[in-house]
Amino acid sequence: MNDYGRRISRVVVGQIFNGLGVYLTLQANIGLAPWSAFNVGITNLTPLSYGDASILVGVTVLVLDLAMRERVGLGTLLDILLCGKIVDLCQYFGLVPLMDNLFSGVVCLLLGELGIALGTYFYVSGGLCCGPRDGLMVGLVKRLRRVPVGLMRGILEGTVLLLGWLMGAKVGLGTIIAVFGISFLLEGVFRLFRFDVTAVEHQDLRETWRLLRQTIQTSKANTEV
Repeated sequence: MNDYGRRISRVVVGQIFNGLGVYLTLQANIGLAPWSAFNVGITNLTPLSYGDASILVGVTVLVLDLAMRERVGLGTLLDILLCGKIVDLCQYFGLVPLMDNLFSGVVCLLLGELGIALGTYFYVSGGLCCGPRDGLMVGLVKRLRRVPVGLMRGILEGTVLLLGWLMGAKVGLGTIIAVFGISFLLEGVFRLFRFDVTAVEHQDLRETWRLLRQTIQTSKANTEV
């Protein structure tokens, strides 16, 4: 259970970094990453906040993941619930002003992308399964085996980016930086922490429930003795 507590802590820390990172990319004001553009597009057409739109999209994608029998863990649920609401909290307190020139916008965006890269390291290393959007990509690749994972990611992100743009989200230089820059930053962060993402053994909700049930049963047995 101590190990499980550390896993949850890493996931929560990761989502805090993710939320702060996404917030900075929004405040950069030079164009949005695909999923952020989609969430902002929803806020343009509804009374929902960014966080609520993110939760709505996350739950919708989660349903698709479950339909494809992809693994879902506590990390998946925390990703849905925390990241967007942390963005809302940052917006409420107005932590960073909206950038009004290209240079400050690029700096703000890169800091945000670095935050997302750090957040990804922490929450993936927690081993409690990844976010629903990654699960959707993996599930589709499994079923459309002739489509490379890179192309599938491009199709998914291209689709949500187009929908976000049609709903009024800002697309620009920042979008290009966000799409291509995150890969380099992720690689750099993983190298910095000597993190091998393929070595992580993820625990889904069924395994978590089994662990908790065994712990409760053991605790009861020790109490009775």
